[in-house]
Amino acid sequence: MPEDVIYMDHHATTPCARTVVEAMLPWFSERCGNAASRTHAYGWEAERAVDASRRSVRDAVGGDEVVFTSGATEAINLALFGLFEAERDRGGKRNRLVIQATEHKAVLDVARALERRGVEVVQLPVDAHGRVEVDAVDAALAGAWCVSVMAANNEIGTVQPVAEIGAKCREAGVPFHVDAAQAVGRLPVDVGAWSADLLSMSAHKVYGPKGVGALVLRRGGLRPKARMLGGGHESGLRSGTLNVPGIVGLGCALELAKSMLESEAERLTALRTRLWSGLQSSIRNVVLNGHPTERLPGNLSVSFRGVEGEALLLSLQDVVALSSGSACTSATVEPSHVLRALGHSTDLALATLRFGLGRGNTEAHVDRTLQAVVEQVGRLRARG
Repeated sequence: MPEDVIYMDHHATTPCARTVVEAMLPWFSERCGNAASRTHAYGWEAERAVDASRRSVRDAVGGDEVVFTSGATEAINLALFGLFEAERDRGGKRNRLVIQATEHKAVLDVARALERRGVEVVQLPVDAHGRVEVDAVDAALAGAWCVSVMAANNEIGTVQPVAEIGAKCREAGVPFHVDAAQAVGRLPVDVGAWSADLLSMSAHKVYGPKGVGALVLRRGGLRPKARMLGGGHESGLRSGTLNVPGIVGLGCALELAKSMLESEAERLTALRTRLWSGLQSSIRNVVLNGHPTERLPGNLSVSFRGVEGEALLLSLQDVVALSSGSACTSATVEPSHVLRALGHSTDLALATLRFGLGRGNTEAHVDRTLQAVVEQVGRLRARG
């Protein structure tokens, strides 16, 4: 990869922080113990390291129990399929799953699978900025065994009123799951303040390693049924040998993120404002997607009327690494379901770029990116 290409796709993934890599390295070699080996010092040492990372997760997001997984997608699957099975096992009659219209595919695909098993899936509508209409939550709670909401959207950056939704769920006695993959490390996250029963997260979104994440549980809530069997690891919820290096990396990444949460949010917000102000003043017919203020600090989703997003993306590939939407669906040319939920036309949805600013980005990066986008939008519009 050319070193002069700017990386600005931090919602897809983040580079693993150097201190995180250094913390992980010994656990690949000399500290090789299995955390489930209870008969020797190598295993005890690995178990202590895993327990330390559990504490780091709880310190970062709250909650009572931490179940390590391969990432947020697995955590979401465990939460939703697991709650569904737990509800059935206890003879429960509730048959409704409530999600939001702008969910990540990890939730949408699970919801579709459960729908095929007879579950009624209700999608909460969002407003023109992508925020869930809180007043619609009350009517959706009847007969629900779970409400699942995405704390912050990976495409448009909109932050949901999670605490308000959680309070309604707690009052109604409905388990509340939060997909916090994009929020952790970027915004204050608190399982207790959000009245969340389950929370999913991933290390690679917070400058940690790929392939590790966690499902955080609140004590006293409905416990999901295990999806992966074979040894009873993670208190019986997720069998399999623990990825000790990855778990150590997750803990280290969360500690680092917590130490710089406020300062980095302020810095990224300033960079985002600089980029958006430059686009607005230099290019006509640009549309900001997502909430103008209630959004992730480093997120900027912009639609350029009259420009094909994929063509614009390709024209910028030697300058900056961006996305035309969600990386998880970038193999398709269909318009983003998130943008369509905002009321965008197909043409406008397909004219969109997502800028994901992160720790490595500077004002110089923003200015160089801005210059390139202005030039290429002008060129493509002139070409018709």
